[in-house]
Amino acid sequence: MSPHWRPRLVAMDIDGTILAPGRPIAAAVVEAIDRARDQGALIVLASGRATFEIDDIVTALGLNDGYIICSNGAVVARLPDRAVVVSHSFDVGDSLKQILAAVPNALIAVEDLGRGYRVSAPFPEGELFGPQILVGREQLLVGRTVRAIIRDPQATVADFVRLASSLHLREVVYSVGYRAWLDLGPGGVTKGSALEELARLLQIQRADILAVGDGRNDLEMIQWAGRGVAMGQAPQEVRDQADHTTGDVQQDGLAEELACWFPV
Repeated sequence: MSPHWRPRLVAMDIDGTILAPGRPIAAAVVEAIDRARDQGALIVLASGRATFEIDDIVTALGLNDGYIICSNGAVVARLPDRAVVVSHSFDVGDSLKQILAAVPNALIAVEDLGRGYRVSAPFPEGELFGPQILVGREQLLVGRTVRAIIRDPQATVADFVRLASSLHLREVVYSVGYRAWLDLGPGGVTKGSALEELARLLQIQRADILAVGDGRNDLEMIQWAGRGVAMGQAPQEVRDQADHTTGDVQQDGLAEELACWFPV
C-alpha cells in the first residue's frame, strides 16, 4: 500500500478486534476510530453478533452514523436507526438435524431477527447477549432464520473443527469460533459478501476498503477488502490470507493499524 493511501471505508470485527475479553474497549482503540471518522472514513462494524447484541459497543464508540454487518453477514443495517438494508435467511432444519446426529447433546440457538434467540437450553452466561426464549428442539428445526448456533460446552474447538470438516452441509455456510461453537448461515453469505453488497450500495471501490478481524468468520472479509488485516492472535489460516498482521487485541492492534492511515 502507498503511504498516501487512505481507506474510505473501515470494516472492523468486534470481539477480538475492537473488544478484548474481560475489559472495556481500550481508550487507544476508541481514539483511533474517532480519528478515522474525523478524517472522513465510513465506519462499519462487522460481527457475528445479532443487531440487538451490539448496543453497548455502538454506545462506547459514540457511533451515530455508519453501518453494521451482523449475524456473520446475513444482516446489514444502518446506524443510528438500525434500519435493515440487506438480509438473507435460510431453512435451518436439515442442517441442524445432521449436526445433532453427530453432537446430540449440543445447545442450539436460532436467531429471530431484531428480537432475540430461541434456544433449546440456556447458554453459558455471557455467551449470548440478547433475550433467550426456551423452546422445544422440534420447534427449532422448522422455519427460516438468518443465523443458527450450535454450542457444546463439553467439547473442544478441535472437536468442532473436525466436525465441520466432516459434514457435507448444503446451502449453508459455517464457521467455528474460539470455543466449541459453530455458526450456520445462508449459503454464500459471509462478512465478505455483505461488505461487497454494502460497498456496491454506497458506490465505494474495493480498493478503498480496509477490513480488520481475528476470527475464521472474518476470513472472507479480509480476503475481499483492498487491504485485509488479521489481528495478532488470529488463527494461522486467517493470518495466512491477510495482507498484514497487526498486534493482538490485548496490544491494541486495531489502533496500531488505524494509526498507519489516520495519524494523530
